[in-house]
Amino acid sequence: MKDPRIAAWADVLVNYSTKVKKGDVVLISAGGFEALPLVKELHRLCLAKGAKYVEYEFGVAEIGRQFYNNATKEQISYFPQHRLDFMKQVTVYIAIGAAENSMVMAQANQANMIAYAKLTRPIVDQRVKHTRWVITRYPTHGGAQEARMSLEEYEDYVLASCCIDWATESKKQDKLKKMMDATDRVRIVAADTDLRFSIKGLEAIKCDGRYNVPDGEVFTAPVKDSVEGYITYNCPTIYQGKEFNNIRLEFSKGKIVKASATGMDAELNTILDTDEGSRYIGEFAIGVNPGIRRPMRNILFDEKIFGSIHFTPGQAYDECDNGNRSAVHWDMVKILEGDGEIWLDDALIQKNGRFVHKNLLSLHPAE
Repeated sequence: MKDPRIAAWADVLVNYSTKVKKGDVVLISAGGFEALPLVKELHRLCLAKGAKYVEYEFGVAEIGRQFYNNATKEQISYFPQHRLDFMKQVTVYIAIGAAENSMVMAQANQANMIAYAKLTRPIVDQRVKHTRWVITRYPTHGGAQEARMSLEEYEDYVLASCCIDWATESKKQDKLKKMMDATDRVRIVAADTDLRFSIKGLEAIKCDGRYNVPDGEVFTAPVKDSVEGYITYNCPTIYQGKEFNNIRLEFSKGKIVKASATGMDAELNTILDTDEGSRYIGEFAIGVNPGIRRPMRNILFDEKIFGSIHFTPGQAYDECDNGNRSAVHWDMVKILEGDGEIWLDDALIQKNGRFVHKNLLSLHPAE
């Protein structure tokens, strides 16, 4: 039986997020066959909107793992020019993650994964900089298990956080953006965390359903060499198929000078040594999605948790570019609910995961 919420979800992605129109070239990229119902609805709707061409593809994580583990040096270093050539024609890119097993890359050849990410970065850059793109996640049994939910509960949770009035949420984010735009000094204080940095001159960007669904954050970037102090993240994070917990980073003049994670110090530092930029921060964000309140081990959701921040080693976004360049962009999340403060200059704007500044109270979820 067709779930009517799939049509509502596709409507958000096509008509609000990417605004598909006549003459567009659309690429729908699904990371798993479970996403077929949404792919079908997106394909139908894009054709109805007048797109002149709609391409769709399904990725298989097990084949990717096989590639990283078995490819020769020559094969790893071959640049897929045809993919870049096609991406240069694409005007709309819709990606759907539908992985059944987020750990499929846990034992894959990490050196080959890093090398291939560097090699294919121009394709990602072309997509990010020159298409109207959006990324979403389709509920699967694997995702439900990681979120500690039944599939039905997980479906309800995902769809409730995706199919909301994003135009209204966008207006709510305006005041937070305005405050961040006027800020020089930021301080984050919480358990084993005392972080200080500047965001002066770097524009705050609303994330209001245009690029990620679900969405719900306002982000900027620190002045590259301004970060001082330390932070301990309390949200699990999965990167390159491995789960990391209790990551602790120490900074001096913007650079990560010491990094640890429970039982994963070597793996963490290998990633942070990918290139020079991977030890500097490319993004700072405050999560404000009213429907996402706890970790799901899925970064598209976890970075939007209401009452959280993420502080991201690696590549900066063009919209608020602090000059940092890296093949890494690793969103690490700290939940401040029950323990934490966010200060913008001399104003306390959030305490224990709740906004306390009078201009920001409208961001609170309806209880």
